[in-house]
Amino acid sequence: MSSVPQHILANQKATVDNFLAIQEAVFNGFEKLVDLNLKVARASLDEASQKTQEALSVKDVQEAVNFASGLVQPGSDKITAYGKQVYDIVSGVQSTLTKLTEEQIAQAQRQLDETIDQIAKNAPTGSEGAVALMKSSLATATSAYESAAKVARQATDAAESNFAAAANATIKAANDAAEATKTATRARRAPASEA
Repeated sequence: MSSVPQHILANQKATVDNFLAIQEAVFNGFEKLVDLNLKVARASLDEASQKTQEALSVKDVQEAVNFASGLVQPGSDKITAYGKQVYDIVSGVQSTLTKLTEEQIAQAQRQLDETIDQIAKNAPTGSEGAVALMKSSLATATSAYESAAKVARQATDAAESNFAAAANATIKAANDAAEATKTATRARRAPASEA
């Protein structure tokens, strides 16, 4: 026979399960980041080797200019893609942690509500006002939490929009820079060939 009520044991088990789920989410996110960084490092080494071979095979100025201008665009695209992948991983971990935290808070609110109900059942006559005050305080705290959670979700959505806009602006700037380099090169060569 156990002197600990079963609902307390169930609540403790749920808390431990939640803690383990949080640890797993953080570890999985870390594992994804390490895997991404290893893939990026490997791809960078392979690309550096390939670009070195291409650079060694350049024969004239025009090929050198084309080679140099071709280096700008793929690099910026890769940096943007890498940033997006990191953001997606971190966002996924954050989403999982938010969900687990919300579940934990909802569980704590249910426990507190059950405790207040138990107090109300066992409270002496005349303490209805105190019980009503506790229930009102719990409802106010729940409402404040829900408002804060809503604001946090809106902030996350705004951050995602800003990230997408910044990524698009970076790609456009890299494209513009590559095009300007090509145009400047053509302009420099034009007077030389006319002479």
